[in-house]
Amino acid sequence: MSNALPAGASASSATSPTSSGDTPPPFGRLLLTGAAGGLGCVLRPRLKPLCRTLRVSDIADLGAAAVGEEVVRADLADKAAIVALLREVDAVVHLGGVSTEHAFETVLPANIIGTFHVYEAARMAGTRRVVYASSNHVTGFYTQRETITPQVMPRPDGYYGVSKAFGENLAQFYFDRYGIETVSLRIGSSFPEPRGRRGLSSYLSFDDLERLVRAALTAPVVGHTVVYGISDNRSRWYDNRSASHLGYVPQDSSEPWRARLEAAQPLHDRHDPEVVYQGGPFVKMGPFD
Repeated sequence: MSNALPAGASASSATSPTSSGDTPPPFGRLLLTGAAGGLGCVLRPRLKPLCRTLRVSDIADLGAAAVGEEVVRADLADKAAIVALLREVDAVVHLGGVSTEHAFETVLPANIIGTFHVYEAARMAGTRRVVYASSNHVTGFYTQRETITPQVMPRPDGYYGVSKAFGENLAQFYFDRYGIETVSLRIGSSFPEPRGRRGLSSYLSFDDLERLVRAALTAPVVGHTVVYGISDNRSRWYDNRSASHLGYVPQDSSEPWRARLEAAQPLHDRHDPEVVYQGGPFVKMGPFD
């Protein structure tokens, strides 16, 4: 294959070399989509040790390429651009797309059509693994009194959740048909600290996010594995034991914030759908006409 970058790409002057005594990284070229987003900015420097070259992409400005990086501005809805983006890529961390609830017409191009483009491009390029940023909103209409596994029937809480359920089904199809392995991460709420009472159960620290993505990329065999992206929180809605083969062991917790969050957000109406269902405020968003 040619070593030429996709059209519109910029790269640092050299990839990151490993010294003769170093263990080589597990990937030659790793792609991070959605690299300008909140979690993309967190993972961009943390993924670099896993590869010789980190290719970062977004529709937004990504700044200059660091050493060992390639920067490619691409629209997920543009199939030709995504086919070029996946060339010579060993694995993908796919964060790109609309990340909150919106009208279906807003969610469709990046989250549904764009995810299809990523998998088709992976098939064409021979890329063998995808880490897919799914969401807890795939199952947002389960109640907060339930503890669910990754195997439960999807119950999306909005169009965003529907789009992520589509992505998980697409991942299963591309594994069964073409052998492309995927770990679908049903990410909870990943911020510097939990936001609101709901975050006591859904919180995923940035360090645990890194641990989860690393495990998803490097576990020997994953097939299509679905796992909830949460830290070691005392309050739990999710049972991740079926994904233990990934080797993900969270080390952080929402517990240090419990007293402050419970005091700041007392439960006045226990019949409020936002309090009843795991999806929180997403279950009440819309309609968007």
